[in-house]
Amino acid sequence: MHAGMHPVDEDLVRRLIDRQFPQWAGPPVWLHADLMPGNLLVDGGRLTSVIDFGCLGVGDPACDLFPAWNLLPAHAREVFRARLAVDDATWRRGRARTLSQALIALPYYRDTNPAMAHNARHVIREVLAES
Repeated sequence: MHAGMHPVDEDLVRRLIDRQFPQWAGPPVWLHADLMPGNLLVDGGRLTSVIDFGCLGVGDPACDLFPAWNLLPAHAREVFRARLAVDDATWRRGRARTLSQALIALPYYRDTNPAMAHNARHVIREVLAES
């Protein structure tokens, strides 16, 4: 374990993903699939552009809920969810997918990209706190 790293409760993460990752039963939809902070441009507190379409594809719309936990404080997530009219199952899948991505990003970026590693830790904390 690296200095300054907080251990992740692996059992909690495993239970969370098992419980909150129902299969998407609907038709595939177009999605960006990498709506991370570095791919969203903001001006004056408003989203102005989305960049980096390298992960563009079709699949589960929950993949495009990453900004909820990557960018928004807890109180704003409910507003985001309401504006998008996201049902419970999609929200749970989005949360689980966001957690999964952060758990993969943390060891990948830990030594090479401190900002991305910091964001991964932030997302893990936010998802676990909400769950």
